[in-house]
Amino acid sequence: MNEWNIQSRAHACEACTQPFADKQPYHTILLDEKAGLRRSDICEPCWQKNFATNATSRAGFISHWQGIFEVPPPVVDAIQKETAETLLRKLIEQNDPAHAPAAYILAVMLERKRLLKVKEQIKRDGQRIFVYEHPKTGDIFTIADPDLHLDQLEQVQQDVANLLEHGLNPPTTANENLVPAAVENSVAENETMPQPIA
Repeated sequence: MNEWNIQSRAHACEACTQPFADKQPYHTILLDEKAGLRRSDICEPCWQKNFATNATSRAGFISHWQGIFEVPPPVVDAIQKETAETLLRKLIEQNDPAHAPAAYILAVMLERKRLLKVKEQIKRDGQRIFVYEHPKTGDIFTIADPDLHLDQLEQVQQDVANLLEHGLNPPTTANENLVPAAVENSVAENETMPQPIA
């Protein structure tokens, strides 16, 4: 069972339904419910009035953090070449267990670039789940740790490189022995592929 999930930051307070203004502080509570993890975004006045004293005692409480609401940037035309973030979003949307290790590696890469922040680590059915937040959009990503072993890392790195270069539907004429430009660019930026967490 995959635990991948993206939950966007709300544009309005869940308690009073008032839209958030640009640069307005808000609170987020992450709850574990029967249907899965649920995010709840609350404005500062509602937080102080209804949640500040009892948030951690709510059923299914996992985590709480504060943020500053930013008006989402305008939608830009899709780029031709995959970025780590767009690829991660597509992998999560597909929810294919075969791509679980690649999604995990992409999330770690984005964390190292400070594009995602770990908000919480939880254990569910014996598996470690990372809860990431995208600071600019407020989107929440839940990624299961695939428990990679060193002997699997090279293949996963190749899979990630191929996905970054060719996307999820690579052309059939692609030569798998070529080093993709995305990997060359990463090496040029002195970036290394993440190592599995022990």
